[in-house]
Amino acid sequence: MRNLPDIPDGLVGRREELAHVAAALDRHRLVVLTGPGGVGKSRLALHAADRAARSGTRGVAWADLWPLTADRLLLATVADALDFADHATAEPLDALCRWLADRDVLLVLDSCEHLPAACRALLARILAACPGVTVLVTSREPLGMDGEHQVVVDPLPPETDAVELFCRRALATGTGPVDPEALITVVRLCRRLEGIPLALELAAGQLAHRTLHEVEHGLRLRLDLVAQTPVAGNFRHRALRTTIGWSHELCEPAERLLWARFSVFRAAVDADAVRAVCTDGALSAADVERALAGLERKSVVSRVDGRFQMLDTVREYGGMWLAELGETGRLSERHAAYFLRRARRAHADWLGPAQLEAYRWVSATHADLCAGLDHLLATRPQQALELSGLLAFFWSCCGHLREATGYLEEALALTDQPGAVRTRALWALGLTRVLCGEQEAAQRLALACERQAAAQGESEGTLLAAYLLGLVHLLEGRPMAARFVVDGALESVGGRPFDSAGRVQCRLVRIFALTGEGLRDAARREATELRRDCVERGEWWTRSYADYQLALLSLFEDRPEDAAAHAASMLDGKRLIGDSFGIALGLDLLASALAAQGAGGPAVAAYGAGENYWAAVGHPQRGTPELGPVRRQYETTARSLLGDSGYDKALLDSVLRDPEAVLRELLDRKE
Repeated sequence: MRNLPDIPDGLVGRREELAHVAAALDRHRLVVLTGPGGVGKSRLALHAADRAARSGTRGVAWADLWPLTADRLLLATVADALDFADHATAEPLDALCRWLADRDVLLVLDSCEHLPAACRALLARILAACPGVTVLVTSREPLGMDGEHQVVVDPLPPETDAVELFCRRALATGTGPVDPEALITVVRLCRRLEGIPLALELAAGQLAHRTLHEVEHGLRLRLDLVAQTPVAGNFRHRALRTTIGWSHELCEPAERLLWARFSVFRAAVDADAVRAVCTDGALSAADVERALAGLERKSVVSRVDGRFQMLDTVREYGGMWLAELGETGRLSERHAAYFLRRARRAHADWLGPAQLEAYRWVSATHADLCAGLDHLLATRPQQALELSGLLAFFWSCCGHLREATGYLEEALALTDQPGAVRTRALWALGLTRVLCGEQEAAQRLALACERQAAAQGESEGTLLAAYLLGLVHLLEGRPMAARFVVDGALESVGGRPFDSAGRVQCRLVRIFALTGEGLRDAARREATELRRDCVERGEWWTRSYADYQLALLSLFEDRPEDAAAHAASMLDGKRLIGDSFGIALGLDLLASALAAQGAGGPAVAAYGAGENYWAAVGHPQRGTPELGPVRRQYETTARSLLGDSGYDKALLDSVLRDPEAVLRELLDRKE
């Protein structure tokens, strides 16, 4: 496991601190980096985590907590960082602790200061139940927990490392290197800024428009004024706040307004999102473009892979000004409306060539989607119901099952307005129940969805209800009942095979049912046709499950090479969209196909990686009933190929490796 953000180029100084943190992590299970905002805690933690990951002795997971406005998503955020998709029926924290109990992991929680009580409660449980877990925390204050080892992160030495950082950032403004004769001025400036990295970066950003002398003069006047004024708090806090404030003053009016409005975003966003949310009569689209470029030059925002982001300390300042302007509520409303519009587009794109991009967008904007839902739950519950219903299918497969369930349940409780939005939300909640193995609850929701659709005359709702009910029948071993349900819905609604997602999903259930009934020729014919339709349209989710069926049928018919090819194709698709549940299923199929070919070693590697993926979704191996005998048969085959001791050793070796690395090797082998 290596789940870290991109590592920034070059850590200036901090060699002793980095060694100190590394040693502390070897001796203590809870290490807390403390210091004022902007001092470099997160960057130091990131480099310490990277060093631990490169040592290969433990997995590493990074959880950004600063986007969370309350503790409701804390556990889900940590589980997501750990790649625990959580399809378990148990209490979520219990399930997470069981999964972590025998793992060696360094868990990094970045920016805990605004959720101290919730973080203490969570970490107390994890540290007590999971002896292999070590936690590194960044916070402006200590957590106050037993066994906590605090490391105070000091500013950079003003005469050395701070000067180097300032000069690097100055060079990045495009003004060229700092003249050696100007280094005395830089040293004075670094002393005045107390060596605080964020303050240095903001000051250096001003060199894009001002001379070094002007930057020093402007800051000196303001910092002298602060020093003469009796204000509570450490001077370093005041120095940073003054530097941020001066950077704000030196911005153009449009830049200041955009700074305030940008603070509504919770994570990195693209320029389209910034324009859509921040543009109005006071700030045109062209103004936004220019202001965004100006804020980037001034180091107020940074760009990573074409997306713009703002450090939380700078965002706090922008949020304060947004409140002063009286725009907090209005911008939150526009933010939520934008992400609802984009979710509608992602839903509309699900059946076509933009499906993959839709999955990637939903994944990249998770924090902002949650913020939008939180706002809508408080202000527009019907829209919250719509947004949660649109996101649930994406989230349920891709590691956010608990969030999908929680938002759906809350929104359904807040509004009872009938219509297609409620029908879809009931269907989506039923799907989350299926993925948790709660078939009775899923069946009740499927029937409620069916009634809603019938009352409103919704053809798509009828198909979605049939898909959900058919899925329940399949998992309960009733393939004939499943086919009866979806055939009835398809006949009653009519239309072309690819007219809607509901039609395609019902076609898929029909193929699963044909296989379960032993009607293999018909199942293969329809699966091949469905797969071809998906390939023509650039659709991946359904195509992957068509490959699942074709792989299974090939194993039934003793065609292991074909089975392996279809299983690898399924894994390609599931990996592209981030469907951990589908990857677990696909690895079982690939392992069986490899064993059937006599490739015992690769087969056991696939079984071991599959065990890790199954553990990450919180329950033992699952799938339609006909998959179970296939697994058992070919596990026996693999054991006979390697012998008991060889099988056990190969399985342990695979289980102890990063499952994503094993998956890549297996797929590279098939190419």
